[in-house]
Amino acid sequence: MLNIVLEQNRCVNMIAHLFNAPLGDDETAVGVGTVGSSEAIMLAGLAFKRKWQNKMKQLGKPHDKPNIVTGANVQVCWEKFARYFEVELKEVKLTEGYYVMDPDKAVEMVDENTICVAAILGSTLNGEFEDVKRLNNLLVEKNKQTGWDTPIHVDAASGGFIAPFLYPELEWDFRLPLVKSINVSGHKYGLVYAGIGWAIWRTKDDLPDELIFHINYLGSDQPTFTLNFSKGSSQIIAQYYQLIRLGYEGYRNIMENCQENAMVLKDGLEKTGLFTIVSKDHGVPLVAFSLKDSSRHNEFEISEMLRRYGWIVPAYTMPPDAQHITVLRVVIREDFSRTLAERLVLDIEKIMHELDTIPSRVTEKIATDEEHAVVVKKTALEVQREITDAWKKMVADHKKKTKGVC
Repeated sequence: MLNIVLEQNRCVNMIAHLFNAPLGDDETAVGVGTVGSSEAIMLAGLAFKRKWQNKMKQLGKPHDKPNIVTGANVQVCWEKFARYFEVELKEVKLTEGYYVMDPDKAVEMVDENTICVAAILGSTLNGEFEDVKRLNNLLVEKNKQTGWDTPIHVDAASGGFIAPFLYPELEWDFRLPLVKSINVSGHKYGLVYAGIGWAIWRTKDDLPDELIFHINYLGSDQPTFTLNFSKGSSQIIAQYYQLIRLGYEGYRNIMENCQENAMVLKDGLEKTGLFTIVSKDHGVPLVAFSLKDSSRHNEFEISEMLRRYGWIVPAYTMPPDAQHITVLRVVIREDFSRTLAERLVLDIEKIMHELDTIPSRVTEKIATDEEHAVVVKKTALEVQREITDAWKKMVADHKKKTKGVC
């Protein structure tokens, strides 16, 4: 019979070493398995809030208005943490062409009530890694000047299982002194099915002991620090299996293959001449792109039509102050092959050709009607209805050709 607590602790130790935690030869890492990175972020945030409250109480200062500094590109779980646990969320706004948190602006927003600055290693929007090293250096200087000790949390939900294998020289983890905790998702690039995340702390001192509960009714003393209570153990077993089975070399080979396939997709989209690539080569293996000319069609139309070919490619607008930018995103996983990348480019080209025919059909029909009748200027709503009817006809014609099978 497997000892699940032992398997979890082994996973925590392996991941902590992967993140360069400063552990002695006989020292056990501090961390816990969670239900995804959302719970891991909640736990890390609670630890920062409690440490800040304890410090402010010792100094005899108010401790009722904590805040956290993030970029506007953070995942929604950060907003949940701030709202559920009454922490002010101070967001660094984005700008066109720069879709991650600016470290300089972030440090400017830090004050005495800041419990931590959250950096993202692999933005959900475009896969880009934020500059954690620069953030650390700027915060070190500000802490010296002010006497504060504002720490950093790294949200490595996507990038935590990528950076150590593709960019081992990149300093983003516990090699930086102000990084006190890191979360990572096992069900993203940890190669486990959905429902597993990990929260890792730098040292025992970074996780207040008062947040840890001890139970012994299961036969031995078991420390627990969770928000979710009863949960399955299969994901922990699967994570342990993958770490042991693949090892460092196995994970590196898979991540390199993902990155190569992302470049194939990126190059194919660039060759069409229709898209601007928003993602970076250095980051999570994904391709985020937008139309160079959206005057006739937009990214949401492309996303909708791609479903006819079996593709689910989300389209979304960027957060403030870049909300006027719309992006499509394709995340490259281990089962996304070079062949699929090439096929996706071909399907996008087909869709763009089909989209180009729709407005011309509507315009041609209106022009024909004008030759044989008195011209009555149409309202914007009437024009939109003309376009909608053309869309419906095209979809209906396509269903007839395929007999309802896409």
